[in-house]
Amino acid sequence: MATRLAGNEPPRRKTLAAREARLAYWMLLPTFIIVFAIVLFPVLANFWISFKPVGLADLRAPEPTVRERVREEPEAPGDPVTVRYQLLNRSQDIEVRNVVFTDALPEGLTLTTDEPRCDVSGTELRCDLGNWEGGYREDLELSFTTTNAFFSAAGDDVEGFLEASFEDAEPEVTAQAANILTNLTFTLDNYRRFLGSPEFWPTLRTTLLYTVFGTLGSILLGLFAAQLLNEKFRGQGFLRGLFLFPYVAPVIAVAFAWAFLLDPQSGSVNALGVEFGLLQNSISFLSERTIQLSLFGLPFTLPLALTVVILFEAWRYFPFAFLFILARFQAIPQDMYEAADVDGASPLQKFWWVTLPQLVGILSTLFLLRFIWTFNKFDDIFLLSGGAAGTKTLTIAVYDEAFARADLGAGAAASVVLFVILGVFMVLYFRFAPEGE
Repeated sequence: MATRLAGNEPPRRKTLAAREARLAYWMLLPTFIIVFAIVLFPVLANFWISFKPVGLADLRAPEPTVRERVREEPEAPGDPVTVRYQLLNRSQDIEVRNVVFTDALPEGLTLTTDEPRCDVSGTELRCDLGNWEGGYREDLELSFTTTNAFFSAAGDDVEGFLEASFEDAEPEVTAQAANILTNLTFTLDNYRRFLGSPEFWPTLRTTLLYTVFGTLGSILLGLFAAQLLNEKFRGQGFLRGLFLFPYVAPVIAVAFAWAFLLDPQSGSVNALGVEFGLLQNSISFLSERTIQLSLFGLPFTLPLALTVVILFEAWRYFPFAFLFILARFQAIPQDMYEAADVDGASPLQKFWWVTLPQLVGILSTLFLLRFIWTFNKFDDIFLLSGGAAGTKTLTIAVYDEAFARADLGAGAAASVVLFVILGVFMVLYFRFAPEGE
């Protein structure tokens, strides 16, 4: 039998499965591009900005300005016309390079000032002004001599002609400037300033307290509501819909409703508390950092404003947990409860040994989702307290750095720190989560 020489084998045709897989990758390419543009690109850009000393003002490119003013009005041919050009680099820190301005001159003017940077071609003045350092200022005066052509063009209204020719028409300016966002200059100053701030550790502690207790509170309330509405009774459907109200209502509406109810001057909570003797005086629930309380004769300090925003978080988002837990409740086989009844299990024992093991998976998932979302939560705290009275979290710190203090670099660094903490939490969660959950 003849053997084929190596290298002379006919090319193998790709299998149908391989061609389908390749087609699938090409069909998924638009999705990958959209995900990169919407998710990954902003994240990478945020990391990039965090290493830049950039503020809000730096987003606007340095702009050289040239303003002109006529100082003398000629009366006859040969009289001078002096024009003052006020030159300014609006940026105090960034240099602008290759500044050039052009100005349209009226007909009949001849440049007489010996200025090597400026030249007249026809009726166009062009000045090459080189580089301007940050905050550069200069008053450039140029003198021109009038000719008969000037007065012929001006007619009887010389003043109006000069005003229309110079003061009403601004010179055109071109320049180049380094873009602080795209250059390759990096620094760790943003991270040093943010992490070294005396506010960082208290802010991180507040963030963790708010996130953990807000997450646990919403899940426990959702579990209680699901257990309550898992039984059939009259009005069950109405109550299910009513329980969803905190989650579907606009956050700005419910936040201002809470703020109004808790207001120390006109709020119903303080009025009823004083009326029934529960409160001695009105309390500013959202502006008092702490309050002294006593339980069984043991005094302790309660972070009041933080507790209120945690309660708001638990109340607003318990319907999310309620829906998931209720769906899982209804999927538990009834024969498990029947077997427990045969064994004489109490309701508490059935919940602990039958219901709870069936809910471990959904509770773990809910904790992960609610932890991430609560850790990133900004609007609830901002609308209730503005981050004051011990309620400042890392998301509020990002806002303060980036917009209140106009330091985008520090704000980006704060958001990167928030991202890293969440990443560490997710790694630990998936590392120690029960198998199969």
